[in-house]
Amino acid sequence: MAEKKIYCGSGKKQKDGWLKCTINPDKLKDFIQEYEGNKYVKIDINIYDKPNQFGKDVSISIDTYKKEEIEEPELPETNDDLPFN
Repeated sequence: MAEKKIYCGSGKKQKDGWLKCTINPDKLKDFIQEYEGNKYVKIDINIYDKPNQFGKDVSISIDTYKKEEIEEPELPETNDDLPFN
């Protein structure tokens, strides 16, 4: 089941290649990740064809995807002392 989106900001498209957005940092604090001593938050930015009721055509949500950890099955011990070569 897909997790509920956590919206953390919105904005408006100003020109091609230029978005003006506002992000609520209180919604980000639980999703800060650390990598090589730096802190990051992964976000999804969606640009809509038409503005919503508030005139916003940019939506920002937190990327909560987590790669599934797959456990490697334990292999039985092998006996390298075979009677033949």
